[in-house]
Amino acid sequence: MSKTIFITGTSTGFGKLMTITLSEAGHNVIAGMRGTEGKNKEIAEELAKLPNVEVVDIDVTDDTSVKEAFETTLAKHPVIDVLINNAGLAGFGLVEAYSVEQIKKLFEVNFYGIIRTYQAVLPGMRKAKSGLIINLTSGASGHTMPFMGPYLASKFSVEAITEAIQDELSQFNIENVTIQPGVYPTEMNSGSKAGVQADKPEIINEYEPVASEMFNSIGAGLFGKMAEFNMDPQVIADGVLDLINMEKGTRPLRYPLDAIAQGTDIEFINTRAELKAKWVAKYTG
Repeated sequence: MSKTIFITGTSTGFGKLMTITLSEAGHNVIAGMRGTEGKNKEIAEELAKLPNVEVVDIDVTDDTSVKEAFETTLAKHPVIDVLINNAGLAGFGLVEAYSVEQIKKLFEVNFYGIIRTYQAVLPGMRKAKSGLIINLTSGASGHTMPFMGPYLASKFSVEAITEAIQDELSQFNIENVTIQPGVYPTEMNSGSKAGVQADKPEIINEYEPVASEMFNSIGAGLFGKMAEFNMDPQVIADGVLDLINMEKGTRPLRYPLDAIAQGTDIEFINTRAELKAKWVAKYTG
């Protein structure tokens, strides 16, 4: 059955592939992106030519923009069946070398942007007593690495919100899933899409040369594995389609899609769930 699906961050990478994939599957897709009359006008026009695709301008860091984008969508469609929070920013650098303002930029998109879209879409989903919200987080869904602290903190925050709201929304039959993508060759990782990096060079210099050596070693390892496992971003778009096609009530809270992890991500997620169940039992039993 065709669904109405709202996706954020569709100008590049996973979001663009999701739009194409879901359109081909016969769904009605609302492709959200910034700058539809500016820097992204060409891609907006390209996606708008696809069957069942409407492009809407949305800046997830702006309350008014989010409100207007969803109002525009709901004026045309009685309900949004699926929300996919794909818009995101990457960032690398030493924690001490980040200004608070730079960290806030990461959270405005990666965390507060998701809060804004949740609050815009939930009234309609609650009324319909149905809905699916998919949030893209990170392959490191519950641990961190050097030089990725602020970025992964913003993604962990989404994991926390998703886990909490899953129970809160259960009475309304609204399901929530996080996808942990791992490292894929998208614009976010190629450097062609600007990230939010540490911005205090005087602090960075205090960590040299060890910091650069460590960072380069980690980077070489990650990108080497990405090539070794031939990581294809289409896997994420196909995974989204699989989640949408799953029977209601059977979708997992977390849905890792990372070949490089070779099953360790699934083991981590399952172990964490088991430990949480024991913890909850201690507090509620």
